[in-house]
Amino acid sequence: MSLQNPPDNRHDTVLPLPLEVEANAVAVDAACSGNPGPMEYRGIYLRTGQQIFHFGPVQGTNNIGEFLAIVHALALLKKKNSAIPIYSDSRTAQIWVKKKKCKTTLPRTPENQSLHNMIARAEAWLLSNSYSNPIIKWNTEQWGEIPADFGRK
Repeated sequence: MSLQNPPDNRHDTVLPLPLEVEANAVAVDAACSGNPGPMEYRGIYLRTGQQIFHFGPVQGTNNIGEFLAIVHALALLKKKNSAIPIYSDSRTAQIWVKKKKCKTTLPRTPENQSLHNMIARAEAWLLSNSYSNPIIKWNTEQWGEIPADFGRK
């Protein structure tokens, strides 16, 4: 992601964020080539535009990546004692996080065993931890692509 000059109407970010989007926040997204296929996810700090975590690619699905990205952000922010918001454009992943269960139908194979182990770890983290970070639906129709987007559409 290339950094841009701060927008004239914002002085709290280097990204061209709409006024309704909090800059002191993390945006997450996943990308998958095929379903299943090579999947990766990442988190971007909206104030600076910097990537703060990235995982993959591994064989998986987009919904799994979106779910893991939110949980990754929650765990990282908890370690930092930060309750800043997390933006995600995936309603499915947000529901899975709220229910503390990744409802994937991806069959377990030797090739994706480590991914299924990650899912189990993420679910266990959700069951044993609390968090106060708001998880906010990114409004792609109004705001454009989420800044964590991989730009492969």
